[in-house]
Order: sequence, then structure tokens, then C-alpha cells
Amino acid sequence: MDHSTPFPAGSDPAWHALVDGRLPPADARALQQQLAADAPAQDTVAQWQAQRRQLRALHQDMLDTPVPDALLQTLARATARRAERHRQWWRWGGMAASVLVAFALGWAGRGQWPAAAPTGRRALNAGTPQQRFAVQAAMAHAVYQPEQRHPVEVPAAQQEHLVQWLSKRLGRPLTVPVLTAQGYDLVGGRLLPGDTGARAQFMYQNGAGERVTLYLGALAPATQPRHSETAFRFTQEGTVSGFYWTDQGFGYALSGQIPRPALQALATAVHQQL
Repeated sequence: MDHSTPFPAGSDPAWHALVDGRLPPADARALQQQLAADAPAQDTVAQWQAQRRQLRALHQDMLDTPVPDALLQTLARATARRAERHRQWWRWGGMAASVLVAFALGWAGRGQWPAAAPTGRRALNAGTPQQRFAVQAAMAHAVYQPEQRHPVEVPAAQQEHLVQWLSKRLGRPLTVPVLTAQGYDLVGGRLLPGDTGARAQFMYQNGAGERVTLYLGALAPATQPRHSETAFRFTQEGTVSGFYWTDQGFGYALSGQIPRPALQALATAVHQQL
């Protein structure tokens, strides 16, 4: 701080810090020495100190007053809500880990992974890119399908925005299949992470409340060769069934907890439109 020129009264934030007792001792002494030669400044600081004492004395008696019961109850409810949200996050984490373990065991049981297949988070990084894609699609379905209040990020009412947003994030124009003839209406969609970049998920629901999700995204970075395989493959991860296929390095997976023939019919309808 430059003390060569006196500050105009009230122009230095350090004065407020001095009055509030927030300056380090050395800085406070230096500022007090500067103000000693400036009578108007001393008056200003003295007025602020007086105001501070008056304000602190105004409600001094409230420091010893018990907190009202109503406020205590409000604080208790807020604390309980925070604790419940914390417990929910832990439950979701445990469920996700259980789902991953089930997925890994399912792959190993069908001989598509080695007998010593990794479980938990490592399961998402095992197998071929197509197998990992199918596992990730099933997990995304298992996590978001039960949601009642927030099943999607962008609802179907904003479909144009949804398609533009996800197309931009995935780096290619996307088309949202229409499954109305099959009895399913679009709920909306969301953006998800994948091991090679952004992924998208579209959710559909029928009149009975049954939901299916379409998961899509690139299987390999643009710098790597892409394959043109388009054959359907069936997967069963725990209670989640799925059909997945690839086209020019882009993967698609339709997941649901409905009978295999019904899911295959929906997957065929999706494939025809895409």
C-alpha cells in the first residue's frame, strides 16, 4: 500500500477492514500512522467505529436468547433432507456396482468373457468395443429407466432442441425413431459419457408404463479404422435385454425389460428408420 499520498475519506477498503478489526496488526499500525496526519480521515474512521459499536449493542441481548423452536425444527428438517440425499447417493452407487457385477458375471457365464472376467468398474473396460458398448447401454437403461421425476434431461416436448443438441455433441446428425405404431411414445433424451466420447440416450414409454431406451454413439475415435458391421446381436444383462448393432463405427443399442420378441420387433423398427 502506497502511503505517499493521503487517501480521500472513505476511498480505501483498508479503512473498513481497520474498523472491523480484519487487518493484520502490522498493516493496522501502518494505516493508523498514516491517518494520524489526516484529521478528516480520523473523524470518518471514528464515526464508523461508533456506528459499529451501536449496531453491535442494538441486539446484544439476542446473543443469549434461545433459538426459537420453529427455527430449530426447520433446521432439523433441512439437515435430515441433506442426510437422506447423501444416503440416496450411496444407495445408487451400491446399486450401480451391483449391476456392473451382474453384467460381468453374465458375460462370463455365456463364455463371451474369460472365466476370470473383471467385475465392477473394470467390467466396463473389458471385452470388444461392441461388448463394452452393449454393457454401457444396459447399465444406462438400468439407472434411468426407474426414474419418475427426471428420467430424461430434455423432454419430448422440446424434441427439435434435443436433436440439435445431441447431434452437435455427438458430431453427426441424429434421427429420433418414431415408435408410435408399436405403442411407444418418446419421453425425451439425455447426454451420457462413453469410453470414446459422448453418447446419447432416447427413452420411450408405452401405455402400460414399460420403457425402452435407445443408446447410441461412436465406437472408435475418428482416427481409427471403422467397421461396417450391421448385424443384430442379442444381449442379456441381469434383467435388461438388448439388441445392438453397428454401422460405420457408430453403435446402436435398444434396451428394455420386455420379452425378447417384442424388443426385437422394436429394434427392427428402429433399424429401418435409422
